[in-house]
Amino acid sequence: MNRYLSVVVFALACVSGELGASEKPNFLIIMADDCTHNDLSLYGGQNAITPNIDGFAATALTFNRAYLSEAMCQPCRAELYTGQYPMRNGCAWNHSASRPETQSLPQYLSPLGYRVGLAGKVHVKPEQAFPFENISGFDKSCVREPTLDHDLKPVKEFMRGKNDSPFCLVVALVEPHVPWVMGDPSQYPPKKIKLPPNIADTPQTRQDYGKYLAEITYMDSQVGELLTALEQSGNADNTVVIFTSEQGSQFPGCKWTNWDTGLHTAMIVRWPGQTSPGTRTDALVQYADVAPTLLSIAGGKTADYQFDGTSFRNVLTGETDRHRQFVYGVHNNIPEGPAYPIRTISDGNYRYIRNLTPDEIYIEKHLMGFRGNGKLNNAYWGTWIWDSANSPRTYNLVKRYTNRPSEALYQTSEDKYELNNIAASQQHSAIKNRLSTELDNWLASQGDPGIPQDTMEAIQAARRGEHLYGPASTQK
Repeated sequence: MNRYLSVVVFALACVSGELGASEKPNFLIIMADDCTHNDLSLYGGQNAITPNIDGFAATALTFNRAYLSEAMCQPCRAELYTGQYPMRNGCAWNHSASRPETQSLPQYLSPLGYRVGLAGKVHVKPEQAFPFENISGFDKSCVREPTLDHDLKPVKEFMRGKNDSPFCLVVALVEPHVPWVMGDPSQYPPKKIKLPPNIADTPQTRQDYGKYLAEITYMDSQVGELLTALEQSGNADNTVVIFTSEQGSQFPGCKWTNWDTGLHTAMIVRWPGQTSPGTRTDALVQYADVAPTLLSIAGGKTADYQFDGTSFRNVLTGETDRHRQFVYGVHNNIPEGPAYPIRTISDGNYRYIRNLTPDEIYIEKHLMGFRGNGKLNNAYWGTWIWDSANSPRTYNLVKRYTNRPSEALYQTSEDKYELNNIAASQQHSAIKNRLSTELDNWLASQGDPGIPQDTMEAIQAARRGEHLYGPASTQK
């Protein structure tokens, strides 16, 4: 059967509801943890050794413009699993919780006969909203020193399955999240590292960056082991595999920001017989689009659920290279530091950022401070402060991170590290106004109250399941 005919047959089966359990593809989602997308060679990184990810990309479709809407672990995972933005599912802060009535991949796929499991880091709440089958074998803690050795046996058993039922398995790895203690840093001599332009060049930074790169290489080896396990299970030809890098790393300007290096994620998808090997797409997609895409591929009806995202199945099959016009982002700094709400929008070429409290300084306590044992902190930030007295470049990077204007506009397609703010440029005023207006429309649709959302009262209410803000259709 040729590729075009197979797509037609699959589509007709979905419409008629006759896609049998044995015909439904499996799903394997492999997530890194805190890996800046353009530190990977696939996205232009000049340092990290990633033979398994590169090899996988040669068999798959790589998304050049994939994004998440909040550059923090828990909110971005909640978005991925639910197909909803942070305000709608309720997880708009780290270490909080989604609304108790929220539905996610287990509720979407189980009615279609899927076994839905999660191995590794969970970091979503409450359990009733995310009732994944717990698959052991991978470390659930991202702050252990060192990471626990992983055991592929439970994953392999889940992949083999029972009664011919399809599976959806998320393997959420804990690298390269801090502490950077895995892998072999000797592969990355500090003096040979090519630091990105948004990272200050100090000896301590180079040393820490080498440890981070070593963790990426360690993570890459786990990706290779998981892909090998899938092959050995006999299910590789009928499994949609997604690799994603999650949000940016714990370096200034990446995680916990609305800059591109925080919200832009790696996404590689292989759907045997459907995606063309070794290809790339500029289609604009967001984590909220993943769940409806999987549901659509599985033969379910996306209209039955309250998704913010939409299926990009047609991008996977090569029928189109376009998906959405805009991707959106938010940041609510509590509990990572003092309140500092940020909102953003991008069309893939330009990014507009609105800092709601520009008179305040931005502080991220894990990155910028020490807590005695320093386990979640890194020594490099202090060297940035020290070096800023003698280096204008370092001073400007520190200032960029801690003091932010009310508005910023970047031509990300030409300035991928977003170092040149063109918000005041008359030449770009029409673009800024268009993005600002669209951002306002999105914030209104999401019931975003702005500054009041970024309070301890709001996050504590979310932890109790008593969310104070959000779209009217989901408020109690």
